[in-house]
Amino acid sequence: MFSILIPTYKNINYLKICINSLLKNSKFINQIIVHVNGNDHITKKFLLKKKIQFTNSINNIGMSKSLNTASIFAKKKYIVVSHDDFYYCPNWDFFLLKEIKNFKSNLFLYTGLMIGPEEPVKCDFGNNFRNFNEKKLLKQYKKIQFYNFAGPTKHPAVIAKTNWNKINGWSEDFYPTGGDDTDFLFKLWKIGIREFKGVNLSRVYHFGSITTRKRKDSKHNYLGSKANKIFIKKWGISINFFEKFYLQSGYHKKKVIMNKYNGILHEPNKNFIFFLNLFVCKLQKLYIFFLTIFFNRY
Repeated sequence: MFSILIPTYKNINYLKICINSLLKNSKFINQIIVHVNGNDHITKKFLLKKKIQFTNSINNIGMSKSLNTASIFAKKKYIVVSHDDFYYCPNWDFFLLKEIKNFKSNLFLYTGLMIGPEEPVKCDFGNNFRNFNEKKLLKQYKKIQFYNFAGPTKHPAVIAKTNWNKINGWSEDFYPTGGDDTDFLFKLWKIGIREFKGVNLSRVYHFGSITTRKRKDSKHNYLGSKANKIFIKKWGISINFFEKFYLQSGYHKKKVIMNKYNGILHEPNKNFIFFLNLFVCKLQKLYIFFLTIFFNRY
């Protein structure tokens, strides 16, 4: 039903949890494709034993290129973008497919609901692979009260493979990662997708602190604030501007905005606040252009 793309980099203990949860808790027989970054024999041995398809690169080629490389072998109608430190709760795929069938169009992006110690929907069933309490999670995850929300949590995200191909997957100019997920959403907006919805009942447990950007053994693993400069230079608006005025999500005072879903999105209300923020974006783009031309930065 789904082709699940999972980039990984020296994260075998969490990848094992992720893969095992997919094999155990999925409703359908899905295709799993892992991209293994680095000369990681332990991870490849595990995947071979589990008969999981994978691609490989000698170096860490980053999130975007990893996804694009794995996607070449996607055979299913829908593509799911995943992190390697997720635990997929039972029937996660059933609830996503239900939304897809109800919508009756391929112009959508649906995401699951991330729960965990560092997520907006907070719950603590362990913050690392050593103290992860799977039994407790499976007993209690359904009791967590939430709602379908506007704008995605970005992962796990599902789109039609035809749309993945139409936008050429993820943009690789955000190497190694950071900003690439919002860039992905903006490209979907550009081809007419307005159904951006977080599906409450499709749940994944996210360890959070184990993402590649926080690894201490990698000096160049996250773009940080530079990602926003790349986004502005590319699209003429900031990441925050797109998420706030278009997706009705994003961040406010470092808190994630998760408004209740209220139907498909439309063009933003172009009022004074909109144009004031847009003007700021244009000034930022001019400033970045100036630094690029005269100081060879960004």
